[in-house]
Amino acid sequence: MEQDPSYMNRKDVFSRVFRAGRRTYFFDVKETRAGDYYLTITESKKHYNHDEQPYYRKHKIYLYKEDFNDFKEALKETMKFIIDNKGTEIISNAGKSIENQNEENPLESSDENLDQLDDENFQFGEE
Repeated sequence: MEQDPSYMNRKDVFSRVFRAGRRTYFFDVKETRAGDYYLTITESKKHYNHDEQPYYRKHKIYLYKEDFNDFKEALKETMKFIIDNKGTEIISNAGKSIENQNEENPLESSDENLDQLDDENFQFGEE
């Protein structure tokens, strides 16, 4: 099946990258054929083959505006569950917590800062 060349030539409208150990996350805003925007979230993880040559395995999520609010609520609920049940200490870094990792981290206290996610960072033009 031949791909539409206009699909292959779409440019990123906005991009944000963040690295976390062997993983890199890409947040890319792209434009639909109709001229609207959508978000792709890509996780890229470095692996090595049997010859010790590196390669990257990627996983991608496509998120459209009509799903932003449901996605936000699911993310918020899931993050709250993790913090409420396991706290902010990062178990793989014994003795360190999320607060010690990044001064600007929004998860310092579960309920208060998860509400900030709703108020400050996830404004999608809700009704």
